[in-house]
Amino acid sequence: MELDRGEEAALRGERGEVLQMAYRVLSAVGEASGAEKLVPVSWAHLSGVNYNTIGDAGERFLDQLSRKPGARVRVRTTLNPMGLDMGSPSGLSPEFLEKQQSISDSYARMGVEPSFTCVPYDVFGMPGPGEQVAFAESNAAIHANSVDGLKTDKESAFSALASALTGKSPLTRARGENAPDVEVRAELGAMDELDWGLLGLFAGRAGSSVAISGAPEPDRRSCKALCGGMGTSGACSKFALGGSCSQKESFGRRELAAARDELDTAERGDVVALGSPQLGAAEISDLARMLRGRKFRRDCVVFCPRPVAEGARRGGQAAMLEKAGARLLSDCCACLSPLLSADRLDAVTTNSVKGAYYLKSSGVGVSLRPLSKILEEETQWAA
Repeated sequence: MELDRGEEAALRGERGEVLQMAYRVLSAVGEASGAEKLVPVSWAHLSGVNYNTIGDAGERFLDQLSRKPGARVRVRTTLNPMGLDMGSPSGLSPEFLEKQQSISDSYARMGVEPSFTCVPYDVFGMPGPGEQVAFAESNAAIHANSVDGLKTDKESAFSALASALTGKSPLTRARGENAPDVEVRAELGAMDELDWGLLGLFAGRAGSSVAISGAPEPDRRSCKALCGGMGTSGACSKFALGGSCSQKESFGRRELAAARDELDTAERGDVVALGSPQLGAAEISDLARMLRGRKFRRDCVVFCPRPVAEGARRGGQAAMLEKAGARLLSDCCACLSPLLSADRLDAVTTNSVKGAYYLKSSGVGVSLRPLSKILEEETQWAA
């Protein structure tokens, strides 16, 4: 991969230890992916925030890095969810709280915005079409490429952090035109959000860029479910609605059932979990309206970004949800949170394919159902 003089100097260590490390990461990624050069990025979105996923080694690495000279981000940088809502610790251990706070403090020292969201597209204004960014959250990377008109690879925690520290990323195929290499034809007719998520799970394994044909026009919620499912299952970084390719895959009732059977492992959950990816303002408003006059039969947790929760409290939707027995949690989500771990629960009911994938991987049973079915079966009319 070709580097300019400044990049070569940084790689040699002439601009400090932090930038040398960052350029080593970017060079390794670029060489492995066949990138010709590095390109400037205007925004990095980081994963590697949840103590439950990065552990003690990750916490120590960030603490040490953030205290080194030159450890400051050079472009706008936002963060993925952490492991809990600090305002609602829910009986988690003091060690977890301490380590999670340390991770948050390390990113703050480097100048990172404490956004703690996996849906930056629901919280922030998007840059102009064609802008290069570096997103480590998989659903956000796919959404950026496919819906927002931006350009990013599905970055790792290390490569996104390196991009934040340098303002550069390798010009990989995903950052170019990245035309679809396979067509996935949906043969389902009408589709709910769970169908879209399962289509994403299937399509994510089909190619690096996928054309989706035969499906109805998705709304914003369906696009989010599609991106969430697609981001869990493979290297796919982009989809296009419509179009045709010589290589074709069909997604009909049989494929839908197989994808659902892979994740649907429990008849009923101990807790209802909604918001993976986190729910945006419109989804919170719709949920509050759907729950009017009803109450959950069991505990329900609803994950959303903090600005969305604050807006819901001002607008009255949070009170409506709480009256229905739902708890709003911010700064975290259903994925790999100790709040929904196997040592606390046997199973979780959710409509999220992304959430189901990670819950299952952590040993938690999953009852996977569309939201309409969850509200029908898990709520009752309030007295």
